[in-house]
Amino acid sequence: MSSNPPTPGKPQTSKRPAVNVLVATTAMLSFISFWRAGAIVLNDLASSAYYAGGEAEQFIGKSAPWFILGVMLLAYAVSLIYVESCSMFVRGGVYRVVKEAMGGTLAKLSVSALMFDYVLTGPISGVAAGQYIAGLGNELLRYGHIHFFLSVNFTAATIAILVTVYFWWQNIKGIPESSEKALRIMQLTTVMVVILIGWCIYTVYVRGAHWPPAPLPQNMTLNKHSLGWLNGLRIAHTLTILVIFVGIGHSVLAMSGEETLAQVYREIEHPKLANLKKTALIIVAYSLAFTALVSIFAVMIIPNHIRPHYFENLIGGLAMSLQGPFELRLVFHIFVVIVGMLILSGAVNTAIVGSNGVLSRVSEDGVLTDWFRHPHRRFGTTHRIITTVAVLQIATILVSRGNVNFLGSLYAFGVTWSFAMKGIAVLVLRYTHPQDREYRVPLNFTIAGTEIPLGLGLITLVLLLIAFVNLFTKPDATIAGVVFSVILFAGFTLSEKRVQKQRGTTHATELDQFNLAQEADLTPASVGVRPGNVLVPVSNYYALYHLHSVLERLKTREQDVVVLHIRLLRRAASGEYDLNPEQLFSTIEQLLFTKVLAIAEKEGKPIRLAVAAANDLWDGILRSAANLESASIVVGGSSKMGFTEQAREVGLAWERMPEPRPRLALEIVTAGGQQRVFYLGPHSPHLTPKEIDLLHNIWLQLSDELKGEEIHHHDIIHFALTELEREITEGQGEAVLERLRQHIQEIKDRRAAST
Repeated sequence: MSSNPPTPGKPQTSKRPAVNVLVATTAMLSFISFWRAGAIVLNDLASSAYYAGGEAEQFIGKSAPWFILGVMLLAYAVSLIYVESCSMFVRGGVYRVVKEAMGGTLAKLSVSALMFDYVLTGPISGVAAGQYIAGLGNELLRYGHIHFFLSVNFTAATIAILVTVYFWWQNIKGIPESSEKALRIMQLTTVMVVILIGWCIYTVYVRGAHWPPAPLPQNMTLNKHSLGWLNGLRIAHTLTILVIFVGIGHSVLAMSGEETLAQVYREIEHPKLANLKKTALIIVAYSLAFTALVSIFAVMIIPNHIRPHYFENLIGGLAMSLQGPFELRLVFHIFVVIVGMLILSGAVNTAIVGSNGVLSRVSEDGVLTDWFRHPHRRFGTTHRIITTVAVLQIATILVSRGNVNFLGSLYAFGVTWSFAMKGIAVLVLRYTHPQDREYRVPLNFTIAGTEIPLGLGLITLVLLLIAFVNLFTKPDATIAGVVFSVILFAGFTLSEKRVQKQRGTTHATELDQFNLAQEADLTPASVGVRPGNVLVPVSNYYALYHLHSVLERLKTREQDVVVLHIRLLRRAASGEYDLNPEQLFSTIEQLLFTKVLAIAEKEGKPIRLAVAAANDLWDGILRSAANLESASIVVGGSSKMGFTEQAREVGLAWERMPEPRPRLALEIVTAGGQQRVFYLGPHSPHLTPKEIDLLHNIWLQLSDELKGEEIHHHDIIHFALTELEREITEGQGEAVLERLRQHIQEIKDRRAAST
């Protein structure tokens, strides 16, 4: 918890003794409603509506919508498995649950398959967005009688690469995930969905239509393209149950994003389990209304001879085939593409964030070396993982040449096997940990004292059958998936052995050693500081200049210094948040605090060290400051925003804190030594001498006019504020804002003139 460095200038003949680091075992989490949780999942899952129906129909024919409907119902059944796994003592997605149930080897295999899913999800979504834009562009060119044609696949690949590069850079910079953005995108998507479904119903009413053919062998396209290695078997063309699994396997693309449900679990507000169930219901209802209905209406409304042209652009084709004026349909088509670009681009970002979270979680568990989590010199993010994933995704886009059909054919391997392994793991845990859960997948009964989990068993069996059938019907996916998973698994295994060999040898001689002291929460008593201390958050050992600044000028006999590292819990880290202290304090944190101690020794001043986990950086820092009764927080200047914008971001996080909120001073220090102090919460404003003179002159003038009245300077301020408030409440807010803008501009002009 504390470091009392030796006297400056005294030579050191040996390494420092082990220093205590307080590790708060209770994660500081900010929570969201089940509506926002549903929006986060749907930003990924609902994006498949833009391409799943068309891709499935290319393989199995006009009965594809019924299989899409079946997959959406299966997605709800899978969500029940996730609800049960999240209700157990084990928190997490595929990796953590499989490891707990069946060991590290199968867990590494599962996460290898899951990574294959993530590597493909981004390119599929990006290319699909490009297909929609290219399709709209060609239609506009044709309607404008411009003799130019965009190469659809080339345009799609180019847009997908640009979107991937954009989100790679956003993740390198560390732009936080936002449930607010996800909710806004889904609100806009909902407007589009309501208009689309209503318009489709009107079109069917006016024109009449036939339902898609039943999902039976005689109504399906069964050839080498759809049956793969099973094409030569007669049974594959006639056995109804096998054909149904073939159809489901080609439609499983619609389940893309289901793993996100486990990732948002830790963020859902109380009552957690009840709200997780509501989230699952929202997801299935929305998916049925959007993904399934769009596929059904596409077959019913778009003519058979035209629909193949829109397989990669199904909703766009549906928009242009509706009943109504051409201009109105074109405007709606543009709206569909805009919404599609937003939601599909969001899915690209989710794939990068998800991959980063999963690989970071694997690294925390000692499977990958800490080299992968090495922080970016400027932004402090896990740039090596992010860059590796982005390179793999861009390579996938280049190999596909912008062909969604090719990417879709590869996709099913990862998602089906990761779901199947998750189902098996939860089934195993039913018997190895029978009491450690608040929820069970329905349909359970007991025979001779032994529980028979029929519902869970059936869902797992279906997932396994889909996975096995896909091995033979999707040869390209099988070959690519097996090769990718084996290579990644081998990499995990070799890396894990290297980590085990290195621990206790190399780092023990290069880095300072720390004793990890566990406490539930950070408090002045547990950390060993007095109230009114200075909290210095650190995250990047390349950027410790603000700590330098504090120790250079602060008298530590009068005020204690707490150096805090917030370990961010990523949404995509397989839903994991119960990391033990050794996982919270890895070699990365060890190196960070070694640098911190070196600075403290140089200044000859004591500091206290602490680590805490949170899923929001500023929320975690502010809550730590509140728990520690800190007087001020000193942070480094952001490389992405200015003083005022950074202070505003912290201020908004402060406003979201529950009452009573602490009064805190926020000091921002740049690498160049510039310092700015802001105050969080209500506080006396800092008036310049010119503003004080202005206030005094007004007071003198009004005092002369109101002789005999007792008037103080604060009366003038109070009167001015109440008058301003009255103008705003009386509907003159715009006029007030305009005057304020003019005032701010005049200040800027004066400053510019003076420089």
